[in-house]
Amino acid sequence: MKYLLPLTLAGALLAAGNLQADTLTIPVGQQAADQQQRLPQRGASTGQVQRQYGEPATRHAAVGQPPITRWDYPGFSVYFEYDHVVHAVRHHKRSN
Repeated sequence: MKYLLPLTLAGALLAAGNLQADTLTIPVGQQAADQQQRLPQRGASTGQVQRQYGEPATRHAAVGQPPITRWDYPGFSVYFEYDHVVHAVRHHKRSN
């Protein structure tokens, strides 16, 4: 009786080892020529970004405290805290 629980657990673990699962693949992005463009670096000012990349296609209003703003460019977005870059990200391109 005292060996019944350990044997049951061992059998369950062995059975679980034979289970199979589906693999979910999430594309990170293609290393295309347009993605070789350097993004604005953390700490750069809004003025530096605008001089290097030009006028953004869209400027989003500040949200939260501290205020976070987003500028959208073709292919990437830049996030600012006050007037300095905190993050820049490429837009996801769906593969067909």
